[in-house]
Amino acid sequence: MHDSSGFAGHYGHWGWVAIIVVIVSWILYRYAAPKGWREWSGAGLIQAFIIALYAEMYGFPLTIYLLTGFLSIDLPIYTETGHLWASLLGYGQGGAMTEMLIGGTFVMFGVVLLIAGWSQVYQARREGRFVKDGLYGVIRHPQYLGIMLAVFGQIIHWPTLVTLILFPVIVLVYVRLAHKEERDMVRCFGTDYQDYMQQVPRFFPRKGDWTRLIDTLRM
Repeated sequence: MHDSSGFAGHYGHWGWVAIIVVIVSWILYRYAAPKGWREWSGAGLIQAFIIALYAEMYGFPLTIYLLTGFLSIDLPIYTETGHLWASLLGYGQGGAMTEMLIGGTFVMFGVVLLIAGWSQVYQARREGRFVKDGLYGVIRHPQYLGIMLAVFGQIIHWPTLVTLILFPVIVLVYVRLAHKEERDMVRCFGTDYQDYMQQVPRFFPRKGDWTRLIDTLRM
């Protein structure tokens, strides 16, 4: 049995939902900096993800009601803490804390990639060149990878039915956006960018380059 008063007290805080959504959305639009309609569509999906996540985290627990009420699934840990995976897999409160730590690590790493990647791109655009050093010397799309890792981290930390549905769509949109961006860069920079594509992987560092990626973020 869970403490229903504590459960009820965790939700209904729509003021907090609004504040957090505004802050997280500002970070998204500040550092993802969407321009074309494809980038705006990706940002719009993440915006929907953000709203769905925090609306359920502090507002109304739709997923909990659907699973425990409509489907009659007993998830005591999830009902109390929101940690679905720990409840489904029977990991207990210790598993819930581990789940939160792992998810938070992915989120923070993703946000750092997003911001650091934006900083390099911003400087390069002012100079009329494309970035191929620093983070971009390890992977071609650190910002898109950062977005996907941050979203994945939230799926680990606090999954909801809506965000679980949105996650693969967000990944697909940003993978397709990366391909389109590369075609545009080839048209703009020709063989220089083609050579760069041959040397640097799209999303994940080559074996042995993870340390280089971390070192780049520390600079």
